[in-house]
Amino acid sequence: MTNAIYAFSGDPITYGHIDVIERAAKVFDEVVVGIGINPDKKYMFNLEERANMARRSLIGIPNAKVVSFEGLLVDYAYENGVSVIVKGVRNSADFDYENVLHQIGESQKLGIDTHILFARPWLSHISSSAVKAIQKEQGLIHDYVPLYVKQCLEARMSGQYIVAVTGEIGAGKSYVSKKIEELGKQKDIQVHNIELDYIGHKILGELIEPLYQQVRNNIVEEFGNNVRLPDGFIDRKALGEIVFNDPNQLDMLNDIMHNPIIVRLKRELYGKKGLVLLNVALIAESGMAYLCNNNVVLVSADEASQKRRLGERNLTLDQIETRLSTQYNYEQKKEAIELAIEKNNQGKLWTVENSDGTDETSITQTFDDIVRSLNVK
Repeated sequence: MTNAIYAFSGDPITYGHIDVIERAAKVFDEVVVGIGINPDKKYMFNLEERANMARRSLIGIPNAKVVSFEGLLVDYAYENGVSVIVKGVRNSADFDYENVLHQIGESQKLGIDTHILFARPWLSHISSSAVKAIQKEQGLIHDYVPLYVKQCLEARMSGQYIVAVTGEIGAGKSYVSKKIEELGKQKDIQVHNIELDYIGHKILGELIEPLYQQVRNNIVEEFGNNVRLPDGFIDRKALGEIVFNDPNQLDMLNDIMHNPIIVRLKRELYGKKGLVLLNVALIAESGMAYLCNNNVVLVSADEASQKRRLGERNLTLDQIETRLSTQYNYEQKKEAIELAIEKNNQGKLWTVENSDGTDETSITQTFDDIVRSLNVK
């Protein structure tokens, strides 16, 4: 039986680290993942936090175990019957550095060898320091670290605890979000409510930067000149008549709007601390649940309540029926969210019943559980 050890600070673990560990686990019977303690280094996360992030991230690798250690790595390996040290190398500078460490280890004459794994090209730019630099500026890091690690970084660096609020059309997502805002004020917890629909409205009818002008031009090219207003902005009602009657057209619009909305969302998030609600109608079906680390409040309402509320928006009965039939229903949204949670081993789903006349106790209970589960400060 040949065991190996892969040691790093894990502040935090990234997909680059995980790839090296996965590859080593295919070569060796057991891979000990050592979270090191360097008294000369200042860590963002304490040892227990770093080890916990690593364990959560490596749960799919059964022959990898996470430990912490102090002192020389070769001494720990020797004492614990580990004969090989695994090193991940991204570039020539890494190689030269690891070569020096190998020679130092050799000088201890303990018979511990080194196994070098070169980083895959598409992961070679990823590092713990890069992840923290991106998060500092509210950038996207879900391609750099697992979602649980992302959640930890958002809380530690940005003071943010992000939860999506979604549901069928007419379920009352905005109402539930406003109630959670009110509960936050009552309990002295900062709550910010960001509605992605409003961001989309700004792109279609307000923002004048070149990017958003081009987005509107793309929409006109795709959906026809009748969706353009005389001032160059988009007639949302005319566009809605097209996309809400055809799921394929709605997907096309979402593709056009995706990146611009994410850029504006990052601006909205910047500097906000506390519980951040993302009011997103299509987060389950759009694959955007990474934004909230799969932490989702799913709002439901009976059909009568939905139709009454949609009628207040001056929609005809035919328009209401079409919109209800062309979008994911409650069960489909619930299934998509649960699958995302299972796939990423991260996230939590809260459900809130919001039909007309429903007691609001469930909203209060959901708020309290969010604060407790995410340790909102």
